Amino acid sequence: MKHIFLFAVALLLWVSPAHAVGTDTAFITPFERSNGKQTATYLESFNFYKKLRDSFRTIALGDLGTTDIGYPLRYVSYSGDANFSKEDIKKESKVVLLINNDIHPGEPDGVDASMMLMRDAATGKIKVPKNVVLVVIPMYNIGGALNRSSNSRANQNGPESYGFRGNARNLDLNRDFIKCDAAETIGLEELFTKISPDIFIDNHVSDGADYQHIMTLLTTQHDKLGGAAGDYMYNTFTPALYKAMKEKGYDMVPYVNDFDKTPETGWRDFFESPRFSSGYAALFGILAYVPETHMLKPFKDRVSATYALMQCFIQEASVHAKEIKAVREKDRASLVTKKEFPLDWKVDTTRCDSITFMGYEGAYKTSEVSGQPRLYYDHEKPFTRKIPFYDHFVPSKIVTAPKAYIIPKTWVSVISLLRTNGVNIRRFSRDTTLTVTAYRIDNYETVPHPYERHYLHKNVQVTPNKTAMRFTEGDYYINLNQPAKRYLIETLEPTAPDAFFAWNFFDGILQQKEGYSAYVFEDIAAELLKNDAALKAMLDDKRKSDPVFAADGAAQLDFVYKHSPYFEPSYLRYPVYRLE
Repeated sequence: MKHIFLFAVALLLWVSPAHAVGTDTAFITPFERSNGKQTATYLESFNFYKKLRDSFRTIALGDLGTTDIGYPLRYVSYSGDANFSKEDIKKESKVVLLINNDIHPGEPDGVDASMMLMRDAATGKIKVPKNVVLVVIPMYNIGGALNRSSNSRANQNGPESYGFRGNARNLDLNRDFIKCDAAETIGLEELFTKISPDIFIDNHVSDGADYQHIMTLLTTQHDKLGGAAGDYMYNTFTPALYKAMKEKGYDMVPYVNDFDKTPETGWRDFFESPRFSSGYAALFGILAYVPETHMLKPFKDRVSATYALMQCFIQEASVHAKEIKAVREKDRASLVTKKEFPLDWKVDTTRCDSITFMGYEGAYKTSEVSGQPRLYYDHEKPFTRKIPFYDHFVPSKIVTAPKAYIIPKTWVSVISLLRTNGVNIRRFSRDTTLTVTAYRIDNYETVPHPYERHYLHKNVQVTPNKTAMRFTEGDYYINLNQPAKRYLIETLEPTAPDAFFAWNFFDGILQQKEGYSAYVFEDIAAELLKNDAALKAMLDDKRKSDPVFAADGAAQLDFVYKHSPYFEPSYLRYPVYRLE
């Protein structure tokens, strides 16, 4: 797959040499033309940005390859000085904002807000400071965007028609950031690798409870982001966004992680593991946000709120540019010596923040459908209250980072994803024997129904064993001293909730390939027990401690087999090895 990336020389072919001409009246969007009732189609969006690129030197278009539907995935960039050089942007410490739209095409608020934002930046209607570069993906889920209707979002107030949540292969792309089943995900992660955005914004529309707020904001969990960036996000940058939105007339509130009930007693912060866009971004120290407008508010108001929030991001990114760059650099440097990494988290119920929530009283009345009690929100009874928001998390599982991971060359799909995410890899030039830690999978649970094309494993238990392993020429050696360190740990440690193991990349090891005929192995087992005192002692101990086992001849024979040289060592042996 060939890609033309932002800041690459090839991108210059996309940039018009013409200077800005005309005004924003030449670029009226479908949203504006319909008085806030319609959202742009894929072709309307593409033609709009192409026209914008042709008219302004400050606008550039790029290509991220082909999507699952066969259409190209494109992105649009704005730089006030028309300089898109990656080196210059880094040298001048510009903050890069990456804005993603239509990951769920039934939630198109960001599509129309971004069109107006980029037009207004290019025409000078709004001022984008020189130290901020904007990168916008107009429509990420093109397959879903083309699948338009007016019915798939039964509980949403407009627009007149919109796209569908699933992509062309019916995948939810906001669950795909580790497994990368979709071509779209590969393209976006390659863009992340190339430009390393400082701030990532993924525009959405919320489901759930009813309340007065138009805009809610899901923020990467600050404890999970960790380090200087997590502290800065929590204490400085996110509060600045709330203050800026308040000045624009919007009482923003944290994402209401409470569905089909009244949330006035408070709620817990949403835990975004790496399968989600913001959780994935956090693996690389990026400040990530998911704006969630409220689905019952008019589409016109939701788009206006999204536009206002993106203006606030631009404003605060400019003001805090030096600090954002500094904390991200500090965290990158600390990765070199950091030894312990959380793999999973739980909410800290002993700590909470107090937030102002503007809701509606919830009550119950008789359903006209079932005759049973049903919830409704009484708009005649609005309220404003201080409520608890549980947005502090503590690690529930911690792992010590190895010096390196070693992966046999046979696991090509995993290696491909590591390369996509900028992981530095080298290969053994000759056969090599090393003492490594090898995990044995002791137990795991698998969900009974498919989730996004996979049967997820969970509650994985392992036993580590030191062993000498022979690796062959071409196997992969991955040193952990690199910027992708956290990504490597959370994908390659098998007990992590979104590890490659959880997503079935290594399921081949879970099936035993060889066996035995009992009448044949009986004689072999008897001979083994005569010649191996340790094995006989293990069998005797098992009989004494387990009466059911002691009465089961087949189980005892199988015990001997599984502790004999005849048993295949690859069964349940996790094929990613730790060099300590």
